[in-house]
Amino acid sequence: MRTARRQFTIMYVVLFMLSGVALLGLTGLITISNTRASVPVGQQQQPVNAAARIGELEAQLAAVHQDQVRQLLAGSVIALTVMAVASVLLGRSVAGRVLRPLRTITAATRAITADNLHERLAAPGPDDEVKALADTIDELLERLEQAFAAQRRFVANASHELRTPLATMRASLDVAVAKPGPVPPQTVALAGRLRTELDQVDGLLDGLLILARTQHGALADRAPVSLGDLVTEVMSARAADLAAKRLTVDADVRRDAWTHGNAVLLTRMTGNVVDNAIAHNGPDGWIRVVAAAEHGTALLTVETGGPPLDPDQVARLGRPFQRLGVERTAGTGTGLGLSIVAAVAAAHGGTLALRARPEGGLHVAIRLPLLPEGAA
Repeated sequence: MRTARRQFTIMYVVLFMLSGVALLGLTGLITISNTRASVPVGQQQQPVNAAARIGELEAQLAAVHQDQVRQLLAGSVIALTVMAVASVLLGRSVAGRVLRPLRTITAATRAITADNLHERLAAPGPDDEVKALADTIDELLERLEQAFAAQRRFVANASHELRTPLATMRASLDVAVAKPGPVPPQTVALAGRLRTELDQVDGLLDGLLILARTQHGALADRAPVSLGDLVTEVMSARAADLAAKRLTVDADVRRDAWTHGNAVLLTRMTGNVVDNAIAHNGPDGWIRVVAAAEHGTALLTVETGGPPLDPDQVARLGRPFQRLGVERTAGTGTGLGLSIVAAVAAAHGGTLALRARPEGGLHVAIRLPLLPEGAA
């Protein structure tokens, strides 16, 4: 991993070594040039009988000069090696000290989530580039907090305000159909279609409220919850729907799958997964449900058969208003079912995994933190 500290260290070492090589090279050139300048002796001005002695001295000086050059080169190599080691240690230390405020800012920023956007970095120190970065992040967090708060207020207020006209419209339909005297069949049929659409809108508003609660609100009323009990309860409540499609249910419900969370939201999560399996299953199909403790997590899986699905489209089903193909949009679903499942799982510290089965159908796996044995 190319971290900033490693890059700074390499840059410091390279610059330090280049400057060291240049300094030692310049020193060596000056030393060699001065030594060579002092070697020549004016032989033409010397007596003839001293020529042999002068040649002997020049040979000795040349040998001394070569020894000095070798010693200088050896000393330069040793000095460069020491400088390289020292530059790596000093460069790493200096880079770590320079980047320490940035690491602090990074750690503090990662600890801030949608549930604690009110927290700020509030970096101390002089007004330098690092503090300017921290102040900019604080301003960004403040804007995000305001945006999240506005979104929560809008979703909650809009959902609540829309329930009143929906109730009024439903009551008006009931009054129109219940009037004395014969009611035209067209009016009864229209009233039935309008009730269906009103129920659809009502379910959409309910889904939006749950999404707003799980995504942007702290969960309350946490208690030990058994996924096995939730599966049993949900499957019993949907016995009529299962019988209407003649679906075969293969349930592996164990008593060790306990988690800690909000029972209402977890029930809604389980119900949405089962409802999705029922709604997008053909007659005489099958559903396989597993609730068990596995690898330190409370696991809930729901698997169905059916035609092969596009894996890329399946990966997007956890987003709001995402559906698979025209055949899956022709029903009465709101497109929020699996997105609510993903939001509830995330709010409880869990995950949702969607996978298209190679032989056809969908595999849904929810993993939640497992409650320690004995705490349930």
